[in-house]
Amino acid sequence: MPSALRRRLLLALPAVCFAGLAAVFAWGISRDPSELPSALIGKAVPTFYLPPVEGRTLGLASKDLYGDVSLVNVFASWCVACRAEHPLFMRLARDKTVPIHGLNYKDRPQDAAQWLNTLGDPYTRTGTDRDGRVAIDWGVYGVPETFVVGADGRIAHKHVGPVTEEALRETILPLVERLRRQAKGGTS
Repeated sequence: MPSALRRRLLLALPAVCFAGLAAVFAWGISRDPSELPSALIGKAVPTFYLPPVEGRTLGLASKDLYGDVSLVNVFASWCVACRAEHPLFMRLARDKTVPIHGLNYKDRPQDAAQWLNTLGDPYTRTGTDRDGRVAIDWGVYGVPETFVVGADGRIAHKHVGPVTEEALRETILPLVERLRRQAKGGTS
């Protein structure tokens, strides 16, 4: 290869590398971080049993997630983002919009109980996952995460991060309604 051509290629190499990196970064920035892929979408919830959070009588098990469309919210008392989404769950529970089940992740029993006693308990059932093993089976990356589960016990959607009004209005609640119609034999 002639030296002039080699010199031009070497001069162009940084610009080509920069353009490639810029394209990758632009793609990454345009993606919604709350929409991480989940291998469990469309699959039955993992088999599990969790004892209740301290002071509660109802734990959470896979068998509890059949028969009605519901949400499963993975939360912890030490999670700041969980505190941000909590008022939305309290409203959903008050309005009886959709059953919400809590999966308490890697929390001290007394801290989880105090958190729910202080902020309110929107959960129909709340299981304590002290070692995080059940959350791993669900494919949880961190807290908070919320799953929409169909009446057939299949995971229909995974929301990563705190649930917002926008996520409820545009994604979660329309999906809940569609799954309810499907469970009653209606069309999607």
